[in-house]
Amino acid sequence: MSTTVTVRFAVDREYTFDLTDNAVATLEPDAARSWLAHQMDALECDMPNKMGKILAADIALALAHCAGESLFAEGGEWAQCYAQAVAAIFDRPVVLVDVEQNRIG
Repeated sequence: MSTTVTVRFAVDREYTFDLTDNAVATLEPDAARSWLAHQMDALECDMPNKMGKILAADIALALAHCAGESLFAEGGEWAQCYAQAVAAIFDRPVVLVDVEQNRIG
């Protein structure tokens, strides 16, 4: 089963990453969460909920918003790693990170 991760900033501005099973399987969910958290720190992003439990969906959305559209538009290594981490965490064939609507679908 391959995985498709789409990061949407607007209806006409979305970036799709198709990942192989092998690419997703090489990253454990805990390692994926750690990667996302490290990137939040590296990019000096605000944590979505400074009090209480922080959900993986909150981190994925906050990081996409903070990183900005340009990193996804480039389609480079960072965007691929983000897509791989999101795919590993959510473990489903299609993941939509809708930054505009602030939701994971």
